[in-house]
Amino acid sequence: MTDAGAGPLAAFGTHRRLLFTVAYQMVGSVADAEDVVQDAWLRWSAADREDVADPRAYLVRVTGRLALDRLRSARARRETYVGPWLPEPLLTGAALPGAAPPASDPAEAAELGEQVSLALLVVLETLSPVERAVFVLREVFGMPWAEVADVLGRSEAAVRQLGHRAREHVQARRPRFDTDRRAQREVTERFLAAAVGGDVEALLAVLAPGAVLVTDGGGRAKAALRPIVGAEKVARFLSAVGPEGAAVPGLSMAVTEVNGEPGIVAWSADGPLMATTLVVADGRVEQVLVCRNPEKLAGLRVAGGPS
Repeated sequence: MTDAGAGPLAAFGTHRRLLFTVAYQMVGSVADAEDVVQDAWLRWSAADREDVADPRAYLVRVTGRLALDRLRSARARRETYVGPWLPEPLLTGAALPGAAPPASDPAEAAELGEQVSLALLVVLETLSPVERAVFVLREVFGMPWAEVADVLGRSEAAVRQLGHRAREHVQARRPRFDTDRRAQREVTERFLAAAVGGDVEALLAVLAPGAVLVTDGGGRAKAALRPIVGAEKVARFLSAVGPEGAAVPGLSMAVTEVNGEPGIVAWSADGPLMATTLVVADGRVEQVLVCRNPEKLAGLRVAGGPS
């Protein structure tokens, strides 16, 4: 017996964690992912559930279709976005000091691990919406080809071709990263200390020669309008803005887990200010991804801030 015959809320709740993760990986936005899950709930509550043999598969299909629609409309909005666009960061580790996270915190809904890393989500942004849907549903969640084809309304042969192209694209662009979490955290702590102190030499020691810095302010917070490339340029940019940011009244900063990896979160009594994630390979920082757009920090649980 499946859980289709159970109460609709209980049956949906069983799979909500998975559905949020599917939607988040598809759209790269906490708010949009939550909206997709809410829409999936409305579809589920109105459905004739007696005819649903596999609620999990049914809900993933519905969520996949809704997320694809949301992603297509979001792509049009991003064409006018100010500066680089980064996915919304998601706090996946322990709550920040003093925080009292709400029971429905979206971070609790995310499957942890490399598959939700911001670096991977950045790569997924370079796929077409349909390619991204195929990659997420097939490569990440292992959905059978026939079911992926059903979600997209395309032939299985066409979907397989899309999947092959998407997989090659992601594999070619997916950054290398150290798998040792303790080593990642140590590098992150060294990076934070050097940036806050404005220490160019210490930053150069932790940055890879070809390091890239991407800052997302969305026109609502101070940020570079283009990626900064090269250790020297990145170090000088960070040494200039780091001490300035550290002087914000009531500022707190902590190394915690963001999108399944060690990251840096900054917040004040008024709410979250910034989330930084690093791509670390061979003990050096290859990428620095900084999100400062206040509209994209809903996935952070902030000490003393709003729930």
